Amino acid sequence: MMFDGHVALLLEAAVSLVNVLTDGAERGRPYTAPRGDDLPAAVDAALPSHGTGPRTITVEEAAYLVRTAEQMRRVFEAVHAQRVAEAAGVVNALLLDTGARPQLDQVPGEPWQVHFHGPDDSLAVGWSAGCAAGLALAIGSDLGGRLGVCQAVMCDRVYVDGSRNAVRQFCSSACRSRTKAAAFRERQHASS
Repeated sequence: MMFDGHVALLLEAAVSLVNVLTDGAERGRPYTAPRGDDLPAAVDAALPSHGTGPRTITVEEAAYLVRTAEQMRRVFEAVHAQRVAEAAGVVNALLLDTGARPQLDQVPGEPWQVHFHGPDDSLAVGWSAGCAAGLALAIGSDLGGRLGVCQAVMCDRVYVDGSRNAVRQFCSSACRSRTKAAAFRERQHASS
């Protein structure tokens, strides 16, 4: 992938949060995001794990990350529709709202990394700030076009295209297969 390892992790977290925490369609079926008591566990599962076991995520932190995911979905959809100025505006608002600021942190056993914390460094603000910064770095480079929305029928899950030649169109191999199978059936039906 063309993104730095930490930026790639932030973008993967953004994708995961959007896909888990926003309603829509997934693989040909309606998708309803977790709500209520199920939300903290869903957030924990969506965020990258550092091998430390389950995190304690409050309902308030989970709700904050739902709002962030809704905004990030707008970013992916705007970039996909080639409305980059709109995407940039949403990302700038997220950066401002989270108070994202770069700082160097060192995780034991790893090299120094640039992290993007907000002023209170809570889990929700920290991940929101980091994801917003990752999206800003993607959009602010020639890699912004790698943010995508699945093109399969009845699927609106998002992805970051890590392919060599930037040709990815689907969130998963399941959606790619569904689309190819439907096209094959359509051709078979048309030739009969």
